[in-house]
Amino acid sequence: MRDAIARALVCMLGLLLPARGRHAAAPTTEPGTEPAPVNPWSRPWTGPTKEEAAEFFRQQAENTLELHVIRERRRAAVLATMGTDYPYSYPGAPFPASAFTAEGRAA
Repeated sequence: MRDAIARALVCMLGLLLPARGRHAAAPTTEPGTEPAPVNPWSRPWTGPTKEEAAEFFRQQAENTLELHVIRERRRAAVLATMGTDYPYSYPGAPFPASAFTAEGRAA
């Protein structure tokens, strides 16, 4: 028990006493000289070009359309588990959305 207490005290003293030895990193600037602040207005605009912005918004529109399709599929699946027909259709579907309506069904 005495050894554990002694080791704990040595560790605490090591934290309180200043470090010995040299620092690994040398100062990058001379003491007393500080770099001048950079004015953000001194260089031209570095934002996206018109073409880059158009491409970004086109990709966002495609992602939004995909999310809409996924949301509609999930809605159709939930309503199907409740026994409700949902007029869900997609491009290239073997049947149109009118097949879900009462008028479109063959008796």
